[in-house]
Amino acid sequence: MAADFTVHPVGRVASPLRDAAAAPKQGDEGAPPAWLIFDSEYAGALADVRPGAEMLLLTWLDRADRGVREVRPRDDPGRPLTGVFSTRSADRPNPIGLHRVTIAEIDGVRLRVTALEALDGTPILDLKPVLDPATDR
Repeated sequence: MAADFTVHPVGRVASPLRDAAAAPKQGDEGAPPAWLIFDSEYAGALADVRPGAEMLLLTWLDRADRGVREVRPRDDPGRPLTGVFSTRSADRPNPIGLHRVTIAEIDGVRLRVTALEALDGTPILDLKPVLDPATDR
């Protein structure tokens, strides 16, 4: 097994969502706009991000239960227990959130995205462009 390692947040999510139970499960299920607020030391890393860009946002789901190994998908009691690695559940051994977002506005180290299901204060781990297989290699 690999050695432990440390991941440092590069910013935080600012969102009206504060209650996990009331938050949408995915961004396209009615999630509100939110701000991605990066620490100022990462301003240079944001230099080429543009409004309209589709990005993959990685977050640390800091309120997740890391001891969960099986869930009922979408919290539906009628569905069978399923291993978390076959689901998008926030509760998992390493609760890394993966969110496809569209940049709507940029204000310095603040990026407004159109829809994000992450809760207010969620740590941001990384931001990566969505690659177009026809042009990006």
